[in-house]
Amino acid sequence: MKVLYPTNVSRAPEVPGDVDLVLYEPTAPIPTEHHDAEVLVSWGSTTELLRAAAGELTKLRWVQSLAAGPDDVLAADFPPGVRISTGRSLHSDTVAEHTLALILAGLRGLNLLLAAQPEHTWRGDLGGARVEGADGRVETLSGANVLIWGFGSIAERLAPLLTTLGARVTGVARRAGTRAGYPVIAADGLPEALPDTDVLVMILPNAPDTQNALNAELLSLLPSRAWVVNVGRGAIVDEDALVDALRAGSITGAALDVFRTEPLPADSPLWELPNVIITPHTAGGRPRGAADLVAANLDAYRAGRPLTNEIDR
Repeated sequence: MKVLYPTNVSRAPEVPGDVDLVLYEPTAPIPTEHHDAEVLVSWGSTTELLRAAAGELTKLRWVQSLAAGPDDVLAADFPPGVRISTGRSLHSDTVAEHTLALILAGLRGLNLLLAAQPEHTWRGDLGGARVEGADGRVETLSGANVLIWGFGSIAERLAPLLTTLGARVTGVARRAGTRAGYPVIAADGLPEALPDTDVLVMILPNAPDTQNALNAELLSLLPSRAWVVNVGRGAIVDEDALVDALRAGSITGAALDVFRTEPLPADSPLWELPNVIITPHTAGGRPRGAADLVAANLDAYRAGRPLTNEIDR
């Protein structure tokens, strides 16, 4: 059995002696001599390269993506008989920490302070003695209402960090209930929840039913003090509606790590808005524990057992 494993992961898995583990460059076409691979571990390849692999690797039976979601692999159109599993949970630590950093940066006005630094400008209006909340801003997570839309493994890692700092956390998922000890509402409960939300965190995957999930109508329900943080996928937020809300001041700000078009075009109005924090899809990017997941799934695959994070095609 031949397994193709990307070179851009820090550690390769330990495999049985009868498994031929071949390292490949994920930013280049897979060499012809490896088109007989049965397993492809995918990380950092473009959709075009994955589509090429889908057509060339005729003996392929399983694709293990190291991404949290399956959208990149699904877009490659692998044949129906090819099993697909994802790297769900591999990015939970880094994305949760980045999300927390974005939230704190927004609430504490770090974007404004950093913008003033090259100008040698002392933003005294953002410091010194003043009445908390007099200007309508939320400046601390203590007592803040944080709504996390997309309550999966990343949210389960993020929520306790927010709770430790005093936030009240509520999740949003397909079904209402309780997850990891936190109350979760269904999406149809958003109109009631959004008006009391201080921070809305978006961690939805890219899927047909999540396109523009956060639209103009829902944005209008947020209070003017609210921040929107998106670390899911760019397509889940209506960027035009978000820009309109930011320009109008109907929300305080947005911290965005993902965008509908990446890299974010130079002419995007998001670059010019002072109440926007932009990071270049850097929340994840480091699949921690990838080798262990691949080794465990390889053992399950060879034994005919279900794979961890296998998706239903």
